[in-house]
Amino acid sequence: MNDFNLLIINWYRQNKRNLPWRLTKDPYKIWLSEIILQQTKVDQGLNYYVKFCNNYPTIQDLANAEEQQVLTDWQGLGYYSRARNLHTTAKTILNTYNGTFPNTYDNILKLKGVGSYTAAAISSFAFDLPHAVVDGNVYRVLSRLYDLDTPIDSSEGIKQFNYLANELLNKKHPAEHNQAIMEFGALQCTPTNPNCTSCPLAQTCLAQKKGTISQRPVKKSKTKVRNRYLHFLHIETEDQIIITQRTEKDIWQNMFQFPLIEKTSLEELSLVQAEIERTYNIKISDVKSNIKHILSHQHLYTTFWKTNTIPEKIRSDKAYFIIPKEALTSYPIPRVIDRYLEEN
Repeated sequence: MNDFNLLIINWYRQNKRNLPWRLTKDPYKIWLSEIILQQTKVDQGLNYYVKFCNNYPTIQDLANAEEQQVLTDWQGLGYYSRARNLHTTAKTILNTYNGTFPNTYDNILKLKGVGSYTAAAISSFAFDLPHAVVDGNVYRVLSRLYDLDTPIDSSEGIKQFNYLANELLNKKHPAEHNQAIMEFGALQCTPTNPNCTSCPLAQTCLAQKKGTISQRPVKKSKTKVRNRYLHFLHIETEDQIIITQRTEKDIWQNMFQFPLIEKTSLEELSLVQAEIERTYNIKISDVKSNIKHILSHQHLYTTFWKTNTIPEKIRSDKAYFIIPKEALTSYPIPRVIDRYLEEN
């Protein structure tokens, strides 16, 4: 264990990336970084971290912001429940903890959107508490180092890896240890083509000796993917555009979108166009189809139907908003729509 700690810390000090959240002990900023980096690569999350630190310098600033503004600032990052949880948690900290971030693992774990990994990360990075982080990088490093074939998504695997990670934890320097093992997994012990030839742990890595590197870690199940077929009606006149808000508990909750027709299966475009033109008494002027957007549990197949006519049934429906085109940037919209507008 001592050799492992020494080797991993030495590697980290020589190879670590210069990231702003590693230069602070402010639990608020560390929490921001951890929520942003959930399901997000560092290169993409970095700009959002800087934006949120600038726009919301304190927990109070974030708590007092409008949710629509928070979602707009989050736009393009995906998994928007993270932004809603971020906003809700800021209000909780303001109201329950008088604006002071909780400083114990148990209280941090109670915060909405915070799981065991995030609680361990914040408590160790901000408060130097001895809690081991176990994320995808840590699972991969430990499963290879000890050649463990216990599925990491099983209850047995979660217990086993958490126990092992806490046994290995350098309790005197938990923050640096946690950063080191995660960084090692991100840069050295990567999912594919890990750099085993220059690995400081190569001599003790059991998966390296047994030739099972590519088989570690093990997962017991694959995520079931749901296909969805979304047809957006892009209604745009010379100076106006139509949007509506998603209020149901689904992807993009509380965000804004174009009028939507969702189909249960892939249909001939000519049939869909005929249905839209008949239903709304309009003529479609352009169509962009086969735009695929991949989420963790869903594959979205999107088609955009453009018209310059505002249908009467939409004009008279209070669920739709007729806004100036230049005002669209003030509304949080899903990345798939944002990308379509960028390209068209």
